[in-house]
Amino acid sequence: MEVDVFSVAIVDDQPVSRAGMEKLVSDDPALEVVASVGAVDDLPHTGRDAYRVVIVDLPAHGGGRALEIISRVAGIGRPLVCASWEQPPTLLATIRAGAQGCITRHTEQTAVRDALRIVAAGGFYLCPRLVGRFQTELTRQADDDPSGLAPREVETLRWIALGFTHAQVATRMGLSQATVNTYAKRIRAKLNVSNKAELTRMAIELGHLTESRQTYPAA
Repeated sequence: MEVDVFSVAIVDDQPVSRAGMEKLVSDDPALEVVASVGAVDDLPHTGRDAYRVVIVDLPAHGGGRALEIISRVAGIGRPLVCASWEQPPTLLATIRAGAQGCITRHTEQTAVRDALRIVAAGGFYLCPRLVGRFQTELTRQADDDPSGLAPREVETLRWIALGFTHAQVATRMGLSQATVNTYAKRIRAKLNVSNKAELTRMAIELGHLTESRQTYPAA
């Protein structure tokens, strides 16, 4: 009986981990590695949906570029995103950007294969290790923020506090710059602040941004 073979592209800037992923995919008869590169820009672009699955290991310090990478990948295949998830983006933001699956760098090999097969078949996969984090994010989104900020305003606040311009925030959130400008105006009014330094301080005080996250570049 003939078995469908799904094409898989791998994007990982770490050669050793990329080689390990190549071996894992190649050992599955239902999967075939058709491209393996260090960056999205290096992927051969043969048109929309060129690959059935694109497994993307997000750079450790990718900052806001992560959502842009995921969005670009979604145009050529179904993104399966691998990350530490200890820094932006959140799982919800990743999914909104187009991810069809999320795993961690500690996900077991059998689970990674399951993820690849499920995403390739058109489904969605969330690593069991991430279920608790995902539920927490959903709860935070559903609850009223103590500052009165709406969920999208909270996300905007995080990006601005990380050093991104309104134009860059718009790109990463998939919004127009005018919408981001409106969000920023509402945030300043609700928090009673007038400059970026005060916004960052409030983001930390409200628990939307840790001290360590202030060092990410805005590029």
